[in-house]
Amino acid sequence: MSSKSADPPHDVAPEHPATPDVPLRRNRGFQLLWTGSVFAFLGKEVAELAYPLVVLAVTGSPGWAGAFGGVQLLASLVCGVPAGELADRYDRRRLLLCVEAVRALATSSVVGAFLLGTLSLPHLLAVAVVVGAVQPLGGSTRMLLVRSLVPPRQLTAALTQEEVRSHAAAMSGPPLGGALYAVAQVVPFVVTACSFAASLVLTLFVRPLAEAPQAPMRAADKEPLPVRMTVGLRALWGKPALRSGMLFAAVMNTVTAPVILTVVVQLRDQGLSSTAIGFTTMGLAVGGLAGTVLVAPLHRLLAPGALMLWLGGTAFLLIGSLAAPWGRWWPALALFLLGLGGPSMRVLVDILIFRQVPDEQRGRAVAACMTVFGAGASLGVFTAGQLLEHASSMVTVLMLAAVLMAAWCVGLRTQDLRMAQWPEEQEARMG
Repeated sequence: MSSKSADPPHDVAPEHPATPDVPLRRNRGFQLLWTGSVFAFLGKEVAELAYPLVVLAVTGSPGWAGAFGGVQLLASLVCGVPAGELADRYDRRRLLLCVEAVRALATSSVVGAFLLGTLSLPHLLAVAVVVGAVQPLGGSTRMLLVRSLVPPRQLTAALTQEEVRSHAAAMSGPPLGGALYAVAQVVPFVVTACSFAASLVLTLFVRPLAEAPQAPMRAADKEPLPVRMTVGLRALWGKPALRSGMLFAAVMNTVTAPVILTVVVQLRDQGLSSTAIGFTTMGLAVGGLAGTVLVAPLHRLLAPGALMLWLGGTAFLLIGSLAAPWGRWWPALALFLLGLGGPSMRVLVDILIFRQVPDEQRGRAVAACMTVFGAGASLGVFTAGQLLEHASSMVTVLMLAAVLMAAWCVGLRTQDLRMAQWPEEQEARMG
């Protein structure tokens, strides 16, 4: 599989900095970006808990509390593909600054409404739309900025550090959000607004790399907007190995997304307290954090196709095992073991798939792929919710495991996936 890519357009930084020998820990641009993203991700996790609680306090309706997340997700899905077009056409650092500014202002508006006593459901739903709409653009530009600041041979280490951030925020954000909400309803939103502002300030100090000379408009830039927006997805779909890898990863995401919901219902039916349920479900985030140390060894030992199939196989076994009557401790351990493979899978998708798309198309490829994954996760959660409404949690986990097992069997018979190799520059790095 080839890692060749076209020259970046005039508004996109080169693929790696001019001094690639600088150790990652001394790469000032990357560490500033990473530190800013720590603040942003922590603020987002705090808000994920606080928003439903405050909607419930304002309306008294669990339905509206759930609708907040649905509106935010819908806005993200609608804006996912257009976000890729923006990321490929405009300066990615400036776009990220705009995203953080919008999120900080939107959250600050909630703080202001609290202080003025005017907070309402329409205001909160408007914030859900705004925050959800900019989320895909923030994710795409941040990922692409990492690539522009880190030389290819350090990419696995950089992406692993990104995984540490994500899982640490997932572990600490909800408990912190709950503690802050207990102090006063407005406090989580003050902290979240400050987190987004801190990310904005740190991103300001990420020095952009030298831009290439102004390039004339290419024929592709004159194509209709719908055609331009889907070029990244078409680039992925046109390569059998990338297509197979993306579809397999999408199925895995669809199946694993509702696992926490299923475990929560299972443990509630067993009579466990909310505290015990919270500690049990934390196993997934703890496993993800621990799994960051496995990324480099697994990527060194296994080809990407073999690693993807191995992770998929262990996932369907672990999900299916949640139906076994092995005691109340087993779901926590199963979630921990399931979380161990998460970082390796996400870094694998990034390196295997996005590395092989030309840089001027990569924003659209990332956004399209993330949109597919997000839609799959939504479908998985919705379907699992309907199953839990009409069947037991045991039946639900067995059906989820069966879907993943079917995808694994198809993947095992797909030669393009089985024989997939790391891109050439990654082979050189790991050699």
